[in-house]
Amino acid sequence: MATHGGHLRKMQVSLPASDSSQAPSVDMPNRVQYQISLDDQLVPLNDHLGQAIRIQHTGTIHCVHCGRRSKKSFNQGYCYPCFTKLAQCDICIVSPEKCHYDHGTCREPEWGEQHCMVDHIVYLANSSGIKVGITRESQLPTRWIDQGAVQALPIFRVKTRQQSGMVEDMFRQHVADKTNWRTMLKGNIPPVDLPVMRDALYEQCDLELQQLEERYGIQALQRIDDVAPVDIEYPVLEHPTKVTSHNMDKNPLVEGTLLGIKGQYLILDTGVINIRKYTAYHVEINL
Repeated sequence: MATHGGHLRKMQVSLPASDSSQAPSVDMPNRVQYQISLDDQLVPLNDHLGQAIRIQHTGTIHCVHCGRRSKKSFNQGYCYPCFTKLAQCDICIVSPEKCHYDHGTCREPEWGEQHCMVDHIVYLANSSGIKVGITRESQLPTRWIDQGAVQALPIFRVKTRQQSGMVEDMFRQHVADKTNWRTMLKGNIPPVDLPVMRDALYEQCDLELQQLEERYGIQALQRIDDVAPVDIEYPVLEHPTKVTSHNMDKNPLVEGTLLGIKGQYLILDTGVINIRKYTAYHVEINL
């Protein structure tokens, strides 16, 4: 077994065909390739399926933004001072419709211009059932994979994060906007006809969509109806029938046989662990 050390970041992912407009059909799924990220190291994981893995938290946490040592990680990797001052930790990141950039109160206007005042995609995904979500266009298909989606479909391109949040808020009156991570990890997710669901949402929300188009202009909200759904396959040998989680804050040692990887979770025969939850934790990994 080789030993790798460093601060955890969320796992890096890729698909054989990452262009959603050229994605294969359901009978030719994409299998996700995973790499675990430790500072500047990227360690491939797929080839270790069926083998032993050992993760030891060494007891230190360093903020992903400023590098300050912290007793606790806030918002997946930040120290408390950064958590309270950075725009990327503001409430509008979770609820984009609450964006206050136009009020002049953005914590970091330049960061907002770079990350929020750019094209975003509203999408439908099937992770534990159908859901609606948003992400920057540059984050596809990573966002879908991080949520463990087995199917995904872009349905709107909008000009700002706030506007994408408004569309999402409208659609979530009819479909969920959260993933049930336990159901997602258990697998056997029934397929959904995403184009049919898209068209139904267009019809159900037609009046509200027209009002948004009148408010921001028809070019600000563009429907996407000429792209095929993306089908995603994960490297999983065996899904858990009962989902139990490892907690490195309570037990710093996680070990077992790697049975699969889905979303940002490692599936072991001893339980599952959400790698993203422990961003900024310094660990030693043997595999």
